[in-house]
Amino acid sequence: MSKSSQRSPFGWSNRGGQVTVIEAPVARSYRRRAAIAFWVTLGVVGLLAATVASEYMHPIVGGLLGVVLGAVLGAVLFALIVAWPVLRVFWHWLPEILLGLAGVYGWTMLMQSTPLWGSLLIVALVVGVPAAISPVRRRVMAWAWCLIVRHRLRLCFAAFIATNRHGSLPLILPAKPTPAGERVWVWLRPGLSLRDLEQDGQMQKLAVACWANEVRVMRAGRKYAALIRIDITRREPLAGKVVSPLPDYVPTDIPSNAPTSPGMPPVGLDLPDVPDVPVTASTDTPRQRKPRNPTTNTASPNGFDPSDYA
Repeated sequence: MSKSSQRSPFGWSNRGGQVTVIEAPVARSYRRRAAIAFWVTLGVVGLLAATVASEYMHPIVGGLLGVVLGAVLGAVLFALIVAWPVLRVFWHWLPEILLGLAGVYGWTMLMQSTPLWGSLLIVALVVGVPAAISPVRRRVMAWAWCLIVRHRLRLCFAAFIATNRHGSLPLILPAKPTPAGERVWVWLRPGLSLRDLEQDGQMQKLAVACWANEVRVMRAGRKYAALIRIDITRREPLAGKVVSPLPDYVPTDIPSNAPTSPGMPPVGLDLPDVPDVPVTASTDTPRQRKPRNPTTNTASPNGFDPSDYA
C-alpha cells in the first residue's frame, strides 16, 4: 500500500488512529523557522544583555546572565513559532469554542442550581422562543451564517494558495450580518493582494465557496492595503414587494357626485365653439446664422493684420 493511501480523506491515519491537524511539510517548515529564530535571539539578546550586565557586575557573571536571558527568550520564541499552526486553528474556531464552553458550563451551573424540570423548562424557553419568533430566528441564522462564511473563505483561500504555490493563508477577521448577506474583514498575508482576487473567475469562486449569489471585494480603508472587505450577497433586500399602507387611509363612503379639484381636467371634454384649425408648417424664412469669428480684410493703420493670428 502506498504512503498516500494510508490516510483517509478525513485526516485519520489507518495505522495509529491519529488525527492529522497540521501537515508534515508545514510542521517541518515551522520547526526550521523556529530554530533560526532561537539562535538569532540567543545571539542578539545574549550579547546585548551581557554588555549591559557587565557594567554592573563581573564580566564573566554578566556574560553568563546574558546567555541565560537570550536562551530563555529564544526558547519562548521557538515555542510560539512551532505552536503557531495549532494556535491558528484555535483562532479559526474561536467563536465555536467559546460558544461550546458557554453551553457546557452554563448547563452545568443550571443543573446544579435548579431541579431537573426547571432546567429543562429553561432550556426549552431559551431554544423554543427564538425558534418560534420569526425576527429572532432570522437574526440568529444571520449570525450563524457569519460563522459558516469564515470557514468557507478560509478553504477558498487555501485553494488559491495551493493553485498559485505562493502566499500564506490570510487572517479571517470578524464578520457581521448585513441586509443582503454578510460582511467579512480579511487581513491578507504576503503573497496575496486585492488584484489577485479581482482577476477573472476569482469572484465567482468565492461566491461558489460561500454558497452565495454574488461576492464583492474592496479595500476596507486607505491606510492598509492588506485590510480588505468582502461583501457577500445572498438575497436582494430591495427586490421584495412592499405593501403600502396609503390605501387604508382612503375613505370608502365617498359619494359619486363629490366635487373634484379645480386642477383636475374634466372627463369627456368637448368644445364645439372652438374651430378645428389645421396645423401647418411655418413659412418663415430662416435667418442666416452669423459666424462666431467673422474674418475681416481691413488691416489696421499700422499694418497689423489680425487674420495672421486667427
